[in-house]
Amino acid sequence: MEKFEGTVLAGESFEPLRGRVVVEDGRIEAVERTETTSTDIVLPAFVNAHTHVGDSVAKDAAVGLSLDEAVAPPDSLKHRRLAAADRTALVTAMRRTLRLMERTGTAAFLDFRESGIDGARALREAASGREIEPFVFGSEDTAVLAIADGFGASGANDDDFAAQRAAARDAGVPFAIHAGEPDATDIHPALDLEPDLLVHMVHADASHLERVASQSVPVAVCPRTNRVLDVGRPPIRDLLDHTTVALGTDNVMLNPPSMFREMAYTATGFDVSAEEVLRMATTAGAEIAGLDCGVVEPGRRAALLVLDGASDNLAGTADPVEAVVRRATGLDVKRVVL
Repeated sequence: MEKFEGTVLAGESFEPLRGRVVVEDGRIEAVERTETTSTDIVLPAFVNAHTHVGDSVAKDAAVGLSLDEAVAPPDSLKHRRLAAADRTALVTAMRRTLRLMERTGTAAFLDFRESGIDGARALREAASGREIEPFVFGSEDTAVLAIADGFGASGANDDDFAAQRAAARDAGVPFAIHAGEPDATDIHPALDLEPDLLVHMVHADASHLERVASQSVPVAVCPRTNRVLDVGRPPIRDLLDHTTVALGTDNVMLNPPSMFREMAYTATGFDVSAEEVLRMATTAGAEIAGLDCGVVEPGRRAALLVLDGASDNLAGTADPVEAVVRRATGLDVKRVVL
């Protein structure tokens, strides 16, 4: 049995309480109010709702390029680099990224893994022996569903994904698709596929939002990457008013997979509260992937992030939720419990 004391951001409201989290056999046994002298901040570990960790083989290679030049299939710089990558180098690069994510408080990540069956297998190999949990959205051949946790489509304008959508439904796994990143033309076609997750939705308008709400489709947003690629700003406030919204860091070649950076950028640049941003970085992604984490409450898997509230950065903060979302960095991480 382990006990983690301090200011606990408990439940889905993240209402701070002074107390402790009791963990036994990998699960949260209790969240208790009690007197404590600890200055630690205890919160749920992050769930990164959208990544491309295969891009780890080409970090910063696409700086200054457009979306089409940098990452769009099939002939962008990213896809050329992936095709040329040695498998050992690819697995090693992904493993380094997973180690970084784990060290900085990420419990799980939802990855769109390129290169079909070989790509999914490479990610499984990279994650072997690590505590961070990959949720793998496979690509290309529907046979990838024997290895992956779901199917991830590039975009409805890129191909006809009806067969892949049907295969995912038959297998009882989620189908996710990029939509509304360069423009709005692929959003309605994506929604026609009745996806379980939409990614980006930068150019969503009222008609799209109505369908998202009526179909109860969650959305993963990646505002930092949208800024880097200069495709626009996702309407996060409107999306939150219509559906579940989760936060992702997207392409490792464009941005480090730091949920701290993503939260701070979102909180300071959009009409959202700190509590909403923290929920986007934890609870929402866990719900989308059906993971038993993302909330500090009894019965949940013990996926916790402990921050040093007495660090030079966090000491003296008046609001622990605001501090976690706007101020904290990987340097403040005291322990990650997975």
